[in-house]
Amino acid sequence: MARERSGRTVAHLVLATRLKTLREAAGMSRGEAATALGAHAATVRRIELAETSLDEGQVHTLLTAYGAGTAEIEDFLGQLARANLPGWWHPWRSVMEAWQMELMSVESATRIIRVWEPALVPALLRTPSYSRAVDDILRPNLSPAEKDQRVGLLMERQKRLRDQNTRIWAVMSAASLHTYVADEGVMAEQRQALRAAVERPDVTLQVTPQGQFHAMTGMPTVTLYRVDVPEIPDHVVREGGLPGTAEVSNALDAVTNYRTLLDHVCVAASHPGKSKEALE
Repeated sequence: MARERSGRTVAHLVLATRLKTLREAAGMSRGEAATALGAHAATVRRIELAETSLDEGQVHTLLTAYGAGTAEIEDFLGQLARANLPGWWHPWRSVMEAWQMELMSVESATRIIRVWEPALVPALLRTPSYSRAVDDILRPNLSPAEKDQRVGLLMERQKRLRDQNTRIWAVMSAASLHTYVADEGVMAEQRQALRAAVERPDVTLQVTPQGQFHAMTGMPTVTLYRVDVPEIPDHVVREGGLPGTAEVSNALDAVTNYRTLLDHVCVAASHPGKSKEALE
């Protein structure tokens, strides 16, 4: 049974990649696989890129065409049944951006998340009140209930990243600490939360001094996901257009270029120990 779509899960991505590997090992082209499936080559491509749900019947046909044995097919289909379950983020899908929903599986397998934030506190270090205040300004058309859901999703993301020991390495401009998205009470709470976060072993925070020119001056928010699953490449997300939009890439050149830029801005920013003083 096809799963109710909520974006790709890690298991789904891994199985889709395995199908591609098995096809190539069998010496078959996508066109030949499509012929065995009775479908268009584009269908096989979408399956291998995890752009569609994996149908049990289609997968069985492909595995048979690739010469998989009975035991391997049964094992694969067993994993498929689990992979086709909705991701943990499924309850929040109505308030998620399309690009964000597809990246939740990547985030769930990420070892290190590196962030450049030019004007605000990085999302993964925000308090509920600060996050809600940002949405009040950037997404005024959302209902209060929708904004509450978005805050709930962010808090769940933060919790899961802590539970899976994902390291967050963020660099933000000093201007972020002086950009008032709400009243002093909200900002004081956010500064206190940042002071607590930098004491955690999984968080590294650096602040670029006010007015400093560096490699990412003028760039919008950039997030780099360093993934620990061989079948899933690193991803980079560049926000900066209309609210809710972003450019997402897992191309090696793009990921490498942004990683280099992040390295440069980390060198230019204050040492993490010094950055703590900026939070006082």
